[in-house]
Amino acid sequence: MSTIHWTETNTPRSARWHSESATPPPSRIIGADDRMRADAAYRLACDGTALLWQGDFHNARQLLQAMGRRIDRKPSWQGGSPAESFHLHRRARGRRARVLGRLIVRLEDNYCLNLRRAPDVRQACTEAYGPPSEPMAVSLTELLGVIGAHQWRTKGVEVPALDARIHPHYGVFSPVRGEYVDLVAHAPLPALAAHRAGRRTAFDLGTGTGVLAAVLARRGIDHVVATDISPRALSCARENVRRLHLTGHVDIVGPSLFPEGRADLIVCNPPWIPARPTSALEQGVYDLGSSMLRSFLDGLTAHLEPGGEGWLILSDLAERLGLRTRSELLADIKAAGLHVVDRTDTRPRHPRARDTTDPLHAARATEVTSLWRLAST
Repeated sequence: MSTIHWTETNTPRSARWHSESATPPPSRIIGADDRMRADAAYRLACDGTALLWQGDFHNARQLLQAMGRRIDRKPSWQGGSPAESFHLHRRARGRRARVLGRLIVRLEDNYCLNLRRAPDVRQACTEAYGPPSEPMAVSLTELLGVIGAHQWRTKGVEVPALDARIHPHYGVFSPVRGEYVDLVAHAPLPALAAHRAGRRTAFDLGTGTGVLAAVLARRGIDHVVATDISPRALSCARENVRRLHLTGHVDIVGPSLFPEGRADLIVCNPPWIPARPTSALEQGVYDLGSSMLRSFLDGLTAHLEPGGEGWLILSDLAERLGLRTRSELLADIKAAGLHVVDRTDTRPRHPRARDTTDPLHAARATEVTSLWRLAST
């Protein structure tokens, strides 16, 4: 546990430092309020000084936006190749997060935020961090993310394939990109082997919110076992399964990738980008060396029932960015003792695919998400 220290009206103060992105505690901290100008705040933050906000909450948000505009004046993501552009873009986004993350706030021992016009963040923080215990300092950007996650958790995300809402928790990948859910909702289910007629089983690996496990159960799979390595995801999936009244059909287990036993169908939607995640929150998107993808492929034959299939849901964005080739993917499939039964492709429908200001627009605009049906050779 890390603690930060500062002086307030000639009195030494301290609080526990918390960062979901594992950012080290700031060593230099000064107080800041509504008199702080954006240029001064930007210079101090760039120099590594943290600004402990003690003014109006809405003014803090405006200051954060003004600092962000100053960072964005000099884009530094252009590279000679798509892969270079991707890495430069990530580096620039990382620097942006570090600078903006130096505007910090203090939460009381009950998660109360004692700032003028501040919202009540106690429930949102309890959902993200667990029960309160002592005063805690966090970056304002992280707190805004916690508030936004609470709103999504309360409202939920409409999933047409379920005719229901899925409620994501903080730190759990939200099913806002519906195309991968639709692929699982419409792919032909593998036929049961003659000796197993009457009861179909499935595994959903890396279940996240539990959305794919729920889709499989709604499609008539008798028993779905969903796994995840994240405690937050396990809790989230269990809650969604209860909301959908599927507890008799779906079991949530973990932390692990594969559960014990075999299944007629094993589904996996691994992180699509083979790059190092910079925090636990990024593990739903980035997977260094395609570790989860390869673990899924390598474990399929040992966990599939005879005649069963493995469904791999994967975007080709990594290929379009030059981070993985199609031949590498096919070689991994073959090396795992698998062959491709069929593949179904779909185009993305999310707004970023149409955002021409996105530095990665050229790759996103042509991205294809596929469901690969795999079987043992």
